[in-house]
This record gives sequence, structure tokens and C-alpha cells, in this order.
Amino acid sequence: MSLETVVVAIGDDNEERVASIAETAIDIAEPAGATVHLVHVFSEEQYEAVKRQLDFDPAAAVSPGMVAKRHATIREVGTILDEAGVDYAWHGAVGDTSDEVLGLAGEFDADLLIVGGRGRSPTGKAVFGSTAQEILLNANCPVTYIREP
Repeated sequence: MSLETVVVAIGDDNEERVASIAETAIDIAEPAGATVHLVHVFSEEQYEAVKRQLDFDPAAAVSPGMVAKRHATIREVGTILDEAGVDYAWHGAVGDTSDEVLGLAGEFDADLLIVGGRGRSPTGKAVFGSTAQEILLNANCPVTYIREP
């Protein structure tokens, strides 16, 4: 199996894992010469709030990708990938996180998907759900899971 495309899901709760996520992406993508696709999924409310916070012109057409590119966590991971010489692109979407991440991984024909998550008890997962678990169970490619430090 060749490794050409790595999708990295970046969420708001990944701020503490930025270095781990970036290092993992570099360790995997750099030797293979793979392209990394950084993906951030917004809820509708979050998308509108972040657009306002980032001072986008309310009259301008703004895509989720444009907002994701300016999102602090994606910028930080991108900077680390730049320094390592790893090719990457950023993407944004609005909707259900697991559905959008899995959809984009399929669209990019991902060879690997990297997701982060926090340790949660089985009861917590049953009550509150788990985006990472949903991705792990439904991805069409291998998934690397990075647990919160």
C-alpha cells in the first residue's frame, strides 16, 4: 500500500494536542512524500461565530475552507508542517463532524486518517457519543488515534 494522502481532523479540542498531531503527521507523511489535508468541521453556529470573530466582511462570500485556513489550530499545525517541508492543504466544512471528516477522507481518497480524542469511559461514550469512535468504526482507510496527553 502506498501512502499518498493523509487526512488530519483538527478540532477545537485539539489545542493541547497540536504538537502531537503535527509530529505524527510529519512522521507518517514526510518519509512517504504524502500530502496532508488538514480538516476542520464547524457547527453552523460556530462557523458564523468564527467568521465574525475573524472579521470577515459579512457581505462577502466566505467558504468554510477560508475560515478554517485562518483558524488558530490549523495555522499552528500548518506552520509545523511547513517547517518540516511537508506538503499540506487546509479544508473546512460545516455539519456533523464525523460525517464531514469521513466524507472528505473519501473525497481525497485518503490512505490514512489521523484523529485526536480524549479518553472517555464507555458510559460517557454511550451517553455523549464519540466523534473519534464514529470515525474509527466507519473509516474506509486506516485511522491513527492520538489521545489527549
